[in-house]
Parts: sequence; C-alpha cells; structure tokens
Amino acid sequence: QVQLVESGGGLVQAGGSLRLSCAVSGRTFSVYAMGWFRQAPGKEREFVAAISWRGDNTYYADSVKGRFTISRDNAKNTVYLQMNSLKPEDTAVYYCAADWTVGFTTAQAQEGEYDYWGQGTQVTVSS
Repeated sequence: QVQLVESGGGLVQAGGSLRLSCAVSGRTFSVYAMGWFRQAPGKEREFVAAISWRGDNTYYADSVKGRFTISRDNAKNTVYLQMNSLKPEDTAVYYCAADWTVGFTTAQAQEGEYDYWGQGTQVTVSS
C-alpha cells in the first residue's frame, strides 16, 4: 500500500514563502513521477507542478511559474514544493500525487495520470 503524507502548510502573509513536503512510503519511490495539485474553496482541483522520476524534468502551471519550484530527494522518498512570492490567490489545499511511470510528458498536468494521492495540507495566504 502506497502512502503519501504532505506537510509544511500554514498561514503566511502575501509575499512570503512556504516549503511543502510530501513523504512517500510503500513502494519504490524513484520510479514515480510526482505532482502537486491544489484546490481552493468552491473551485475544482488544479495542477501546480510535476517532476519526473529522475528529477531532470519539471513542468509548471503558468500561474506559479517563476515563483514555485518542485524538487525531489529519492534517497529520502520525498518531494518538495518551494513556494515564494505567495499571493492570496494561492490559498488552497495542496495535494501531492504519484504516477507509477518512468515517462514524463505534459500529461502530468492531468489528475487522471496519477495513481496515488495524499490527504492534502492547507496553505493560507493573507493579504
């Protein structure tokens, strides 16, 4: 059984930073492409960022490009999302997801590509 546990969410002022972590257990982490998604109140879940299993390819939503950075440490079975220059519109529950694949395309932006999901961590950005 694969488990994903997010951490690092919280309350931050606009312009601030947060670093989210997602720890993966239960299966070989290094062969997963990993993604971050978010869901704001009253809105559908949307793609934020994805990273290939080796960490050599990344893909970002236009809304976070240049502000957020996704990375991974396969030795620690963990993926990170560094969020800088946060805006109130970044307020959402952030979810990490794992896709059992060694491939990586822009399809990583699609929820249906992912096999496993975490429970989410709340990020609130005050103005």
